[in-house]
Amino acid sequence: MATKVTMEALSPTMEEGRLVKWLKAEGDAIAKGDVLAEVETDKAVMELVARGAGVLRARLAAEGDTRPVGELLAVIAEKDENIDAILKKAPAPAVPASSAPSAPSAPSASSASSASSTVVPQPTASTPPSHPNGGGRARSSPLARRLASSRGLDLGTLQGTGPGGRIIRLDIDAAASTELSGAPTAAAARTAAPVMRAAGDSEDIPLTQIRKTIARRLAESNGPIPTFFLTADFDLTSVRELRAQMIAMGDEFKVSYNDILIKAIATALSQHPEVNAHWLGDSIRRHHRVHLGMAVAVDDGLITPIIADADTKRISEIARESRELAKRARERKLAPEEYTGATCTVSNLGMFGIDEFTAIINPPEVAIFAGGAGGDVPVVLDGTLAVRTRVRITMSCDHRAVDGAMGARFMQTLRRLIENPLMLVF
Repeated sequence: MATKVTMEALSPTMEEGRLVKWLKAEGDAIAKGDVLAEVETDKAVMELVARGAGVLRARLAAEGDTRPVGELLAVIAEKDENIDAILKKAPAPAVPASSAPSAPSAPSASSASSASSTVVPQPTASTPPSHPNGGGRARSSPLARRLASSRGLDLGTLQGTGPGGRIIRLDIDAAASTELSGAPTAAAARTAAPVMRAAGDSEDIPLTQIRKTIARRLAESNGPIPTFFLTADFDLTSVRELRAQMIAMGDEFKVSYNDILIKAIATALSQHPEVNAHWLGDSIRRHHRVHLGMAVAVDDGLITPIIADADTKRISEIARESRELAKRARERKLAPEEYTGATCTVSNLGMFGIDEFTAIINPPEVAIFAGGAGGDVPVVLDGTLAVRTRVRITMSCDHRAVDGAMGARFMQTLRRLIENPLMLVF
């Protein structure tokens, strides 16, 4: 019996996947469990395995193709089995760019053989720019038409600088400023040198699956979530001393400032379950365990591997786990359970020299913490000038679940833990 190979949901949030590489060719013998292909999900590159045995009779997607979850990718069947009925229901393959209908013939080589740039044709003074569908109307964007109408400008007298001579907002603004300044009109300017657009001026980069997910998730956050921010300056002097003592004990205790801050935030979350929560629309789910997401930058975005039960782990354990998770995140080798299920998230850009920033909440979480670069600064202590190590941390709060006073109390607890780090050890 034939086995349909479909785009599987290889992660809990996956809606579509990109076929990175076929590992089996048509005609290959397939055993159940064989790895057929590598698929890029919204978070990692995963293996697509065979759910049946036989021969790989047909591959219906090419490497690089993106397919929604559930769409047919291939068929496994016996060598002489009829699979015509399955193939008839398969979606039509995408038309490659090389087979798309060709554009109208270009000028002969004798007239443009050495051209290294594209010339946008300019209309003559007696002929207004034509509408793409004919009719003699100027090609223009809807915004440009509205602005021209409100400013009393005739589109037929303007020269567009957009794609294909399209009139855009910049052209309207330029025409309006020209009239106000008494400079030559746009009609006269149409006889100026044509706009030159050199080949290679720009490049369109297709979105990867992870970048598509980031765009969708952050759009869900930044608009609908009423967010406010709480920023506080923390004294890291005691943390610096604790870290130096731990490093002196050997490689087993090699920790970073970020490892200690993760431990402090996780401990504070265990004491404030109202922040260690998810917004569910008609209820708030408070979590009894702290699974802290740790934002890691990868080549085409970021991913948040999770340190499970971070509040119960020693700082040295967090350090080892965070290094391993970050390494595998950059290699795109995380398992789905290693980057889903966070109860709260920490992001740190201090290693890039960023002093302070605000992070966007990852729904359904109700808070996220953004850490900047620590450094020595002069401060006044008991009337005396001293040098202390300080860092700024900003808490982004979903006001539907966390109000100002609630967030401020959390930051007070966090300050107590950071400025007295022995509380994190014992």
